[in-house]
Amino acid sequence: MKKSKIVLKEIELPEFGQCAEMPEIPASEYEKRFALALEAMKKDNLDFLLVFADREHNANLAFLTNLDPRFEEALLLLDAQGHRKMLLGNECMGYTGIVPIPMDYELYQPFSLMGQDRSLSRPLTTILADFGIQKTSRVGVAYYKTMNEKNRKELEIPAYLADMLRKMVGRWGTVLNANAIFMHNDTGLRHHNGLEELVRMEWASCRTSESIKNIVNHVAVGVREYELAAFYKSDGLVYTCHPMVSTGEKAKIGLSSPSARQVQLGDAFTSAFGIQGALTCRAGFVATDEGTLTEELRQIFDPFWRNYFETVVTWYENVGIGVSASDVCAQVERARDKSLFDFAVNTGHTIHLEEWVNSPFTKKSKTKLYSGMALQMDIIPLSKKGAVCANMEDGIVLADAALRTEWAEKFPASWQRIVARRQFMIQHLGIQLKDEVLPLSNIPAYYAPYFLNPKRVAVVVR
Repeated sequence: MKKSKIVLKEIELPEFGQCAEMPEIPASEYEKRFALALEAMKKDNLDFLLVFADREHNANLAFLTNLDPRFEEALLLLDAQGHRKMLLGNECMGYTGIVPIPMDYELYQPFSLMGQDRSLSRPLTTILADFGIQKTSRVGVAYYKTMNEKNRKELEIPAYLADMLRKMVGRWGTVLNANAIFMHNDTGLRHHNGLEELVRMEWASCRTSESIKNIVNHVAVGVREYELAAFYKSDGLVYTCHPMVSTGEKAKIGLSSPSARQVQLGDAFTSAFGIQGALTCRAGFVATDEGTLTEELRQIFDPFWRNYFETVVTWYENVGIGVSASDVCAQVERARDKSLFDFAVNTGHTIHLEEWVNSPFTKKSKTKLYSGMALQMDIIPLSKKGAVCANMEDGIVLADAALRTEWAEKFPASWQRIVARRQFMIQHLGIQLKDEVLPLSNIPAYYAPYFLNPKRVAVVVR
């Protein structure tokens, strides 16, 4: 980024399009995932792996089985020999047809909503004992996060289940947090994505980015936040977070949902929309140009958004296969003007069925980025000088030559959109991408700080 500057230039955003069909993940891929989970269990010397899930935290279970429990909880049992069984409540027992591979099931009614019949189920201790869990067993449990990487006995599963398992295995057994099997930055299974999963992420990103594009294009004085939120369109895919639209003072809160507030000239504005595999975000000001803002805001916001965009460009230009995540952090940190803003969270993270799986982007990270990773460009600046905001989030995939060739051959329409996005970022926005960086968003690094002039966007001039 040295000897370059950030300017605003009027650029017409191309229509990149989107596919009607979303590829199915084949049954063979789910069998492969179970095989990899068994390998990970063997390396960790686990006799059993239990995967707990509920409506909000179901990604590990859905990754293995395609089932995301609706209204209820669910529990997958897997032993070292590959035997597998799912425990489901009253309603999810009718949902098992979504699982594409052989599976044993048992009704466990306490997972059902309160007030329903619970008289038909065996006690959980009996079910677990019949599955083989006993004194001296070494049991790994996965739910949605590692609590303490140095103390794997810290569990985030429900207390009744943790207490029961610890009692069953006794003093010579152990119950460990096993989320790293799925979520570790280097070895986590859900970071090493297969092609169909990645193409589904591109499908999802088309939806989230088109939604945000439509919101930005329809921002106007007097429109209500919930009227703008009507442009969010998931095409039925599951949300990974609540839709966000905020203006004015409310925009300082950041994470709030749409209200009936009407947009005013000079408002700060934030918007974000996430569905499984993708999230897109844009934030700026309801203004036509810097002259629309007050003198105080103008003096703060102009250097703020320019330096913020510089950090974004730095991230895009430095990520790549074999690159140390800590080096990306260092480069982005060097690009930041410390007098203007701090970073709210990590400068990027991995994305999957949930919005944030983990993040290798830390100062001391030992992770080297690899092919198959799905990453979120998620740099959130916190202003040090006043109430100004700028933000942009989009997803990318890192893909080696073999994966790129397979993508182009099997999913040519998706691939052509990726090629067109790359060309747009390189040729029109001045962002130099490595060959392996594949942008998924239909507004790839397209950022207008003044929302009433959405075609006047940030560009790198070298």
